[in-house]
Amino acid sequence: MSDPIDKIEAILYRTLSGNEPVREWLLALPKDDRKSIGVDIARVHYGWPVGMPTCLAWNDGVWEVRSNLASDQIARILFCFNEEKMVLLHGFIKKSQKTPESDLSIGRTRKKEVKK
Repeated sequence: MSDPIDKIEAILYRTLSGNEPVREWLLALPKDDRKSIGVDIARVHYGWPVGMPTCLAWNDGVWEVRSNLASDQIARILFCFNEEKMVLLHGFIKKSQKTPESDLSIGRTRKKEVKK
């Protein structure tokens, strides 16, 4: 019998009102795009630590999962670690080569809320 796979628990960021913005964003995407993102999140979930091209570290403990979607778009999920859990903070479709500061700011703000 083989050893169980070590994995990092992945959870969704939840607002004070109980909303889960990443879940809502994912559910608005086409099924094939959700599947692509799910595969990339699973790589992190089961294979941490994971580097490029799947993951990229930003400042302040924010990371991103990088996904190429079936719809020929690029998606990013920003996450952090809290109490040994992967917290999915923010998801967005990347429309330019540079990651928008507004999206990074959302991730950093939510990370601070998680760490309280």
